[in-house]
Amino acid sequence: MLQIFIAIIMGYLIGSIPTGYLIVKAKTGEDIRKVGSGSTGATNVKRVLGKDWFFIVMLLDAIKGALPVVLAILFLPAYAKYGITPVAAAIAVLLGHSKSIFLGFTGGKSVASGVGTILALNLFVGLCVAAIWGIITWVSKYVSLGSIIALALSPFIMWAFKQPLGYIAYCAIGALYIIWLHRENIKRLVKGEENKVRE
Repeated sequence: MLQIFIAIIMGYLIGSIPTGYLIVKAKTGEDIRKVGSGSTGATNVKRVLGKDWFFIVMLLDAIKGALPVVLAILFLPAYAKYGITPVAAAIAVLLGHSKSIFLGFTGGKSVASGVGTILALNLFVGLCVAAIWGIITWVSKYVSLGSIIALALSPFIMWAFKQPLGYIAYCAIGALYIIWLHRENIKRLVKGEENKVRE
Protein backbone atom coordinates (compact mmCIF):
# COMPACT_ATOMS: atom_id res chain seq x y z
CA MET A 1 0.00 0.00 0.00
CA LEU A 2 2.89 2.35 0.69
CA GLN A 3 4.09 2.02 -2.92
CA ILE A 4 0.61 2.82 -4.21
CA PHE A 5 0.49 5.90 -1.97
CA ILE A 6 3.93 7.00 -3.23
CA ALA A 7 2.80 6.52 -6.84
CA ILE A 8 -0.27 8.70 -6.26
CA ILE A 9 1.65 11.49 -4.53
CA MET A 10 4.44 11.41 -7.12
CA GLY A 11 1.98 11.42 -10.03
CA TYR A 12 -0.08 14.23 -8.58
CA LEU A 13 2.87 16.50 -7.75
CA ILE A 14 4.58 16.00 -11.12
CA GLY A 15 1.24 16.34 -12.91
CA SER A 16 0.63 19.58 -11.01
CA ILE A 17 3.70 21.29 -12.48
CA PRO A 18 1.93 24.04 -14.51
CA THR A 19 4.09 23.99 -17.64
CA GLY A 20 1.97 26.30 -19.77
CA TYR A 21 1.40 28.75 -16.93
CA LEU A 22 5.11 28.96 -16.09
CA ILE A 23 6.19 29.46 -19.71
CA VAL A 24 3.63 32.18 -20.43
CA LYS A 25 4.38 33.90 -17.13
CA ALA A 26 8.12 33.83 -17.81
CA LYS A 27 7.83 35.14 -21.38
CA THR A 28 5.01 37.70 -21.06
CA GLY A 29 4.23 38.19 -17.38
CA GLU A 30 0.62 37.22 -18.13
CA ASP A 31 -1.50 34.74 -16.21
CA ILE A 32 -2.59 32.22 -18.86
CA ARG A 33 -5.70 31.51 -16.79
CA LYS A 34 -6.97 35.00 -17.65
CA VAL A 35 -6.60 34.44 -21.40
CA GLY A 36 -8.95 32.67 -23.81
CA SER A 37 -10.40 29.52 -22.28
CA GLY A 38 -8.54 30.00 -19.00
CA SER A 39 -6.82 26.64 -19.41
CA THR A 40 -3.10 26.22 -18.81
CA GLY A 41 -2.79 23.74 -21.67
CA ALA A 42 -1.04 23.97 -25.02
CA THR A 43 -4.06 25.15 -27.00
CA ASN A 44 -4.51 28.20 -24.80
CA VAL A 45 -0.76 28.86 -24.77
CA LYS A 46 -0.95 29.05 -28.57
CA ARG A 47 -3.27 32.04 -28.26
CA VAL A 48 -0.54 33.94 -26.44
CA LEU A 49 2.76 32.63 -27.79
CA GLY A 50 1.95 31.03 -31.15
CA LYS A 51 2.14 27.56 -32.62
CA ASP A 52 5.79 26.86 -31.79
CA TRP A 53 5.06 27.10 -28.09
CA PHE A 54 1.89 25.07 -28.61
CA PHE A 55 4.03 22.11 -29.64
CA ILE A 56 6.66 22.75 -26.97
CA VAL A 57 4.10 22.85 -24.15
CA MET A 58 2.32 19.82 -25.57
CA LEU A 59 5.60 17.87 -25.62
CA LEU A 60 6.54 18.96 -22.10
CA ASP A 61 3.11 18.02 -20.78
CA ALA A 62 3.36 14.60 -22.45
CA ILE A 63 6.76 14.05 -20.82
CA LYS A 64 5.27 15.20 -17.52
CA GLY A 65 2.56 12.58 -17.95
CA ALA A 66 4.90 9.77 -18.89
CA LEU A 67 7.55 10.36 -16.22
CA PRO A 68 5.61 9.30 -13.08
CA VAL A 69 4.29 6.19 -14.84
CA VAL A 70 7.80 5.15 -15.93
CA LEU A 71 9.12 5.80 -12.42
CA ALA A 72 6.32 3.72 -10.93
CA ILE A 73 7.10 0.83 -13.27
CA LEU A 74 10.83 0.99 -12.52
CA PHE A 75 10.92 1.78 -8.82
CA LEU A 76 7.57 0.75 -7.33
CA PRO A 77 7.52 -2.89 -8.39
CA ALA A 78 5.32 -4.38 -5.66
CA TYR A 79 2.14 -3.93 -7.70
CA ALA A 80 3.59 -2.81 -11.04
CA LYS A 81 3.17 -6.20 -12.70
CA TYR A 82 -0.57 -5.98 -11.99
CA GLY A 83 -0.66 -2.45 -13.39
CA ILE A 84 -1.72 -0.94 -10.08
CA THR A 85 1.17 1.41 -9.26
CA PRO A 86 1.59 2.77 -12.82
CA VAL A 87 -2.17 3.24 -13.19
CA ALA A 88 -2.36 4.96 -9.79
CA ALA A 89 0.41 7.32 -10.92
CA ALA A 90 -1.35 7.91 -14.25
CA ILE A 91 -4.69 8.80 -12.66
CA ALA A 92 -2.92 11.14 -10.26
CA VAL A 93 -1.20 12.87 -13.20
CA LEU A 94 -4.58 13.67 -14.78
CA LEU A 95 -5.85 15.10 -11.52
CA GLY A 96 -2.64 17.05 -10.96
CA HIS A 97 -2.65 18.64 -14.39
CA SER A 98 -6.31 19.65 -14.23
CA LYS A 99 -6.38 20.54 -10.52
CA SER A 100 -2.85 21.74 -9.80
CA ILE A 101 -1.99 22.29 -6.17
CA PHE A 102 0.38 25.04 -7.32
CA LEU A 103 -2.42 27.01 -9.04
CA GLY A 104 -5.19 26.81 -6.48
CA PHE A 105 -6.53 23.58 -8.01
CA THR A 106 -6.97 25.01 -11.50
CA GLY A 107 -5.16 23.81 -14.62
CA GLY A 108 -5.59 22.33 -18.05
CA LYS A 109 -7.64 19.53 -19.59
CA SER A 110 -5.01 16.81 -19.26
CA VAL A 111 -4.95 15.74 -22.92
CA ALA A 112 -1.20 15.87 -23.60
CA SER A 113 -0.42 14.59 -20.11
CA GLY A 114 -2.99 11.84 -20.59
CA VAL A 115 -1.45 10.77 -23.87
CA GLY A 116 1.93 10.81 -22.13
CA THR A 117 0.65 8.37 -19.51
CA ILE A 118 -0.64 6.05 -22.24
CA LEU A 119 2.69 6.22 -24.07
CA ALA A 120 4.40 5.14 -20.86
CA LEU A 121 1.96 2.26 -20.31
CA ASN A 122 2.31 1.04 -23.90
CA LEU A 123 4.30 2.91 -26.52
CA PHE A 124 2.38 1.57 -29.52
CA VAL A 125 -1.02 2.32 -28.03
CA GLY A 126 0.15 5.81 -27.16
CA LEU A 127 1.42 6.39 -30.69
CA CYS A 128 -1.90 5.22 -32.12
CA VAL A 129 -3.81 7.61 -29.85
CA ALA A 130 -1.46 10.47 -30.74
CA ALA A 131 -1.84 9.71 -34.45
CA ILE A 132 -5.64 9.69 -34.21
CA TRP A 133 -5.53 12.98 -32.33
CA GLY A 134 -3.30 14.49 -35.01
CA ILE A 135 -5.40 13.28 -37.93
CA ILE A 136 -8.76 14.33 -36.46
CA THR A 137 -7.37 17.69 -35.37
CA TRP A 138 -5.80 18.34 -38.78
CA VAL A 139 -8.90 17.37 -40.75
CA SER A 140 -11.48 19.04 -38.51
CA LYS A 141 -9.30 21.96 -37.34
CA TYR A 142 -10.68 21.40 -33.82
CA VAL A 143 -8.16 20.40 -31.15
CA SER A 144 -10.99 19.57 -28.76
CA LEU A 145 -12.65 17.19 -31.22
CA GLY A 146 -9.36 15.41 -31.90
CA SER A 147 -8.77 15.10 -28.17
CA ILE A 148 -12.24 13.75 -27.40
CA ILE A 149 -12.22 11.15 -30.18
CA ALA A 150 -8.63 9.99 -29.59
CA LEU A 151 -9.11 9.53 -25.86
CA ALA A 152 -12.51 7.90 -26.32
CA LEU A 153 -10.88 5.30 -28.57
CA SER A 154 -7.92 4.70 -26.23
CA PRO A 155 -9.47 1.87 -24.13
CA PHE A 156 -10.44 -0.02 -27.30
CA ILE A 157 -6.93 0.38 -28.70
CA MET A 158 -5.44 -0.77 -25.39
CA TRP A 159 -7.76 -3.80 -25.52
CA ALA A 160 -6.81 -4.52 -29.14
CA PHE A 161 -3.16 -4.64 -28.09
CA LYS A 162 -4.10 -7.21 -25.40
CA GLN A 163 -2.90 -5.07 -22.52
CA PRO A 164 -3.73 -5.68 -18.83
CA LEU A 165 -7.27 -5.01 -17.68
CA GLY A 166 -6.00 -2.26 -15.38
CA TYR A 167 -4.56 -0.37 -18.35
CA ILE A 168 -7.82 -0.71 -20.29
CA ALA A 169 -9.83 0.45 -17.28
CA TYR A 170 -7.49 3.42 -16.81
CA CYS A 171 -7.96 4.51 -20.41
CA ALA A 172 -11.73 4.28 -20.01
CA ILE A 173 -11.73 6.26 -16.75
CA GLY A 174 -9.23 8.77 -18.10
CA ALA A 175 -11.23 9.25 -21.30
CA LEU A 176 -14.44 9.90 -19.35
CA TYR A 177 -12.66 12.41 -17.12
CA ILE A 178 -11.03 14.27 -20.00
CA ILE A 179 -14.28 14.33 -21.98
CA TRP A 180 -15.99 15.75 -18.89
CA LEU A 181 -13.31 18.46 -18.72
CA HIS A 182 -14.23 19.27 -22.34
CA ARG A 183 -17.94 19.67 -21.61
CA GLU A 184 -17.94 23.39 -22.52
CA ASN A 185 -16.02 22.61 -25.72
CA ILE A 186 -18.64 20.01 -26.60
CA LYS A 187 -21.40 22.60 -26.16
CA ARG A 188 -19.53 24.99 -28.46
CA LEU A 189 -18.90 22.25 -31.02
CA VAL A 190 -22.62 21.47 -31.13
CA LYS A 191 -23.42 25.17 -31.59
CA GLY A 192 -20.65 25.64 -34.19
CA GLU A 193 -18.93 28.18 -31.93
CA GLU A 194 -15.75 26.26 -31.07
CA ASN A 195 -12.46 27.98 -31.96
CA LYS A 196 -10.47 26.32 -34.73
CA VAL A 197 -6.78 25.62 -34.35
CA ARG A 198 -6.16 27.24 -37.71
CA GLU A 199 -8.26 29.11 -40.24
